[in-house]
Amino acid sequence: MIALLIDNPLLLLFIVTAIGYPLGQIKVRGTSLGVAAVLFVGLAIGSLDPNLKLPEIIYTLGLALFVYSIGLSSGPGFVASFRRAGLRDNLLVIGMVALAAVVTVAVAVAMGIKPTFTAGMFTGSLTNTPALAAVLEYIKSAAPQALRDQMASEPVVGYSVAYPMGVIGMLLTIYVMQKVWKINYKQESREMKEFGVSNEALHNRTILVKNADASDQTLAAMRRNCSWDVIFGRIKRAEQISLANGETRLQVGDLVSCVGTTEELEKVADCLGEFSPLRLDYDVSEFKPRRVFVSNPRVAGRRLRDLNLNQQFGAIVTRIRRGDVDMLAHGDTVLELGDRVRVVCHREHMDAVSVFFGDSYRAISEIDILTFSLGLTLGLLLGILPIPLPGGITLKLGFAGGPLIVALILSAVGRTGPIVWSLPYGANLLLRQIGLIFFLAAVGTRAGYAFVSTLSQGGGLAIFAAGAIVTCVTALIMLWIGHKLLKIPMGLLVGMLAGLQTQPAVLGFALEQTGNDLPNIGYAAVYPVAMITKIVVAQVIITLLLR
Repeated sequence: MIALLIDNPLLLLFIVTAIGYPLGQIKVRGTSLGVAAVLFVGLAIGSLDPNLKLPEIIYTLGLALFVYSIGLSSGPGFVASFRRAGLRDNLLVIGMVALAAVVTVAVAVAMGIKPTFTAGMFTGSLTNTPALAAVLEYIKSAAPQALRDQMASEPVVGYSVAYPMGVIGMLLTIYVMQKVWKINYKQESREMKEFGVSNEALHNRTILVKNADASDQTLAAMRRNCSWDVIFGRIKRAEQISLANGETRLQVGDLVSCVGTTEELEKVADCLGEFSPLRLDYDVSEFKPRRVFVSNPRVAGRRLRDLNLNQQFGAIVTRIRRGDVDMLAHGDTVLELGDRVRVVCHREHMDAVSVFFGDSYRAISEIDILTFSLGLTLGLLLGILPIPLPGGITLKLGFAGGPLIVALILSAVGRTGPIVWSLPYGANLLLRQIGLIFFLAAVGTRAGYAFVSTLSQGGGLAIFAAGAIVTCVTALIMLWIGHKLLKIPMGLLVGMLAGLQTQPAVLGFALEQTGNDLPNIGYAAVYPVAMITKIVVAQVIITLLLR
């Protein structure tokens, strides 16, 4: 059987995933490993034979697909994070990398671990392959010729032994601390409207206007001055129904339909008058609502206000459904392929509106291969580009950093002329999941034998214990500082922790624990800085210890 799997790597790949994925769905006290179980199955199978490992191309392909799709979905959030606390978050991550380096050296000195093993242990504890590559490049250029091969193998051993605990330690730390602090991710997501990931339900209520002061301001001015996060729909005045817009002024006796969360709707009703039992949204005699798919590339990547729907069709958009989440349709909202928009307009204009948006399920199920390949090509090229740093150090972003940074930029740009850089929501999720599974299966099988064999040799347990200390201490301190001192939402913070590790498995676990996309934003916001910092710090460690 082992010989069969060695000769058939694709068979090995799908056996690992077929065993690991269902194992990850098993819940123990309400918690499961999720897709990270694929990694552990890969480690177990890879430990059976040194040749029982997946080709490196599967690891590289999976990693590139995963980080590129994450970047495409997280670009706007990454840019927005710097308007909130992006500098704070990245400084926190830089500080944690520096702390991990100090803990690594201190533990290694206390346990008598060799410098080469120590540098590899640092990269494994923070699960960063590009940092390991930087260490190896330094050794090849600085080590004596006679000792070069031996010294180059030792960081790999340190990395292999520390790497599994670099993942497991993070997962355990997240699990334990969210239980200790009794984190309610659902409640937290309701308070995260600024990140666009709130899962709180939207409702449509009709309000009877009784406040005479309501006519003093336009709806746009009232929404801005009162900080109402709502969308106004139909207005009924003297038996006439019309659609609201920003310049509309309400009058006493008007009935106005309003879409928002329960809390926001109550604030509007308290100011304007009271809720009415009449439901204007049920009246389809003149204006008809419909949900349509955004599948037209000429619409995707544009702000709603720039589409001039009111002028073209006498229509308004009240809600947007992206994935499983309903969002209010503000003028600054940028549409993406695969969005379902709820449009209200005259019945005779509805067909034209549907054509305008595209409304093709088949179209959003397809991937623009040219655009996808072009963006990923740019990312891979950036990843292999040498970047000189002071002190004669040269680093590369690698097949993870390059695609991620390019994807963040392209998704923030949205479109370039006729090219729409984003992927339909469903296609993005599919590629993300496939990439993550390929990556985890390959990493597990390739590290499994070295992990077990090194543990059985002298010094292996010391490296394993030291790496576990580095990982868990760093994770605990970052979670404590971030959540307790800086008051960062836990959902965002666990994504940042995954970004600190530059670890897709930790991100996958965080996404399953939170049940929303907030970890993606934290991950993408700090990943580039974390990766570059670890590459530099790893080379500083090996340089100082070998002197």
